[in-house]
Amino acid sequence: MENIRQEMTEKLTAAFQETFGRSPEGFACAPGRVELLGNHTDHQRGKVLAASVDLKAYAAFALNGTDTVSLVSEGHSSMKVSVKDLMPDVSEFNTAKSILRGMLKGFYDLKAPLSGFDIYIISEVLTGSGLSSSAAFEVLLGRVLNLLFMNNSVSAIEIAKIGWIAENRFFGKPCGLMDQAASSIGNVVFFDFEDPAGPKTEQISFDFQKAGYALCAVACGAGHANLTADYAAIPREMKQVASFFGKDVLREVAEEEFLANKDKIIEALGERPYLRALHFFEESRRAQEAADALRANDISRFLELANESGISSRTQLKNIIPDSDPSENKLDLAMRYAIDLLKGTNGAVRMNGGGFSGTFLSVVPLSSLDAFRDSIEERLGKGAVQILNT
Repeated sequence: MENIRQEMTEKLTAAFQETFGRSPEGFACAPGRVELLGNHTDHQRGKVLAASVDLKAYAAFALNGTDTVSLVSEGHSSMKVSVKDLMPDVSEFNTAKSILRGMLKGFYDLKAPLSGFDIYIISEVLTGSGLSSSAAFEVLLGRVLNLLFMNNSVSAIEIAKIGWIAENRFFGKPCGLMDQAASSIGNVVFFDFEDPAGPKTEQISFDFQKAGYALCAVACGAGHANLTADYAAIPREMKQVASFFGKDVLREVAEEEFLANKDKIIEALGERPYLRALHFFEESRRAQEAADALRANDISRFLELANESGISSRTQLKNIIPDSDPSENKLDLAMRYAIDLLKGTNGAVRMNGGGFSGTFLSVVPLSSLDAFRDSIEERLGKGAVQILNT
């Protein structure tokens, strides 16, 4: 469990007291995450390199003696969920309330003796930031429920799985496990999701700043509301290719057999499903090689792989401009501008997370950081560049 700085506990206590008229009984936090390599590979049981970051979601909480959970999040509307009503509700899809209900159901299934509680949340992981605010929210709720009802006995990966199910079944977004696992486990982590019930995880000790680089999340100014269909098309088309070979996911398909059947796949399914599947095989391999590079302190090789990933997201995964709104090109233009700024330096630009909007990741030499940030923020606005610590 991450430490919570004193000024945040004081802020949470004051907000909780003002909202609920009493003092909280406990505090919890959960970090956002940045995807270093492995764009859209987790839902096909591939490999991912990710890291938790120092922007976090925080909570103060206390039991309230009822059957109702009352949640208030700073800057957002409040919500209430009964612990006796924990079935998915399609009318709640794409809402925070659905995630709360899903997390409660996950702990109910673990035989947690659920009862009502009050919770106040303050988050530094802003919605649409590309740092997975939903995963931070899920892991935060999981940690609160773990403390309140399970004597902190539920493992980090189990909390991540509950969040993953909540996002898929209750929120209605068909995502993989990477976001939740990266937030829950913490630090730089390499994942192999070959067995989704027990993914292999390895924490890697690497300090980008000591290597002479800053990780920067660059906000392009485009929101990701109403993009669920664009996100969902990626795993759906990848699974169509897997089904072509009689398999459930691409991890079960031999890459050599996939490559040998290129023309047949394109004829049966179209070019984009083939390209997205090709991205999966190559990106999963890049994630493995990037993990090897960081273990060996080979930042140059990592940067090569990160740039290759960025090109693949544009040309093969095609998650830069949404089908639902082809005129929405803010992400595309912002990424191209960042690439131009980093020409002549040993930096990298790649997609971060689902795509189509939000933010992208830039790995910037510290010697170029001030000029890079000034140029980006002159174009995209003050605060568009967030410097991340892992």
